[in-house]
Amino acid sequence: MSDLRLRPMTLADLPLGLSLCREAGWNQTEADWRRFLALEPTGCFVAEAAGEPGGTVTTCVFGSVAWIAMVLVAERLRGQGVGTALLRHALAYLDARGVATVRLDATSLGQPLYERLGFLPEYRVTRWGGVPPVDQATTEVLPYGTEHLPGMTALDREATGTDRGKLLARLTEELPAATWCTLDQGEVTGYVVTRPGANAAQIGPCVARNEAEGRALLNQALAARAGEPVIVDVPADHAAATALVQAAGLTPQRDFVRMYRGEPVSDHVEMMWASSGPEMG
Repeated sequence: MSDLRLRPMTLADLPLGLSLCREAGWNQTEADWRRFLALEPTGCFVAEAAGEPGGTVTTCVFGSVAWIAMVLVAERLRGQGVGTALLRHALAYLDARGVATVRLDATSLGQPLYERLGFLPEYRVTRWGGVPPVDQATTEVLPYGTEHLPGMTALDREATGTDRGKLLARLTEELPAATWCTLDQGEVTGYVVTRPGANAAQIGPCVARNEAEGRALLNQALAARAGEPVIVDVPADHAAATALVQAAGLTPQRDFVRMYRGEPVSDHVEMMWASSGPEMG
């Protein structure tokens, strides 16, 4: 596309991001877009065609690992290479940052494009959705306190192979009352965060060292959102988490394929009861 221009995204582009999300039926809110820009101010980009903005992509760098997300193109511009141009621009930015690994969650439609750009599949993540019942409450978890953040970050790093401390710091700053932990002799052994969405509340990330804690945390998050639509992104091979959300009345909505480019990351899927969503794993 000869008149295509790629530029950094700013807060002035929030209406564009929200408009593209609504057009695509995606769940992100203004708070999500503000978080993307806060976490990676120079790594979110807009595509303009003939001077009119019509596409986005976001990145987030966590040390040696980065994520790409929010590849959105206005319907009027689809099929003209805009998405590919945005992805190549994001990859060039991340290559310049010297990251060893780039990850993303791909839909079945997007997977062939990502493979052409050097991404390899890792495992499947299933999105579950529905309205949880009111009988999921638990007394085995604790409300979040700022003293829990270092332990949450260390546990998350153990589970994901990535230092997502800046993401957890931002989420807990925004949503302290929607975050819960489990402790063993003062050590954080699990946590869960929930956040509002345009279509449904997102449950996740949820990380736990053992099954009892994972069940307690996910049940707490479901109880907190009882009676309202929720979505939960669960690694497809995580049998216990899958059984729990299914028992809560949630049903499969769609699948993503977690992919990587560069060096593989050694994560522990058995500790990951829910992803934070496709934006940052």
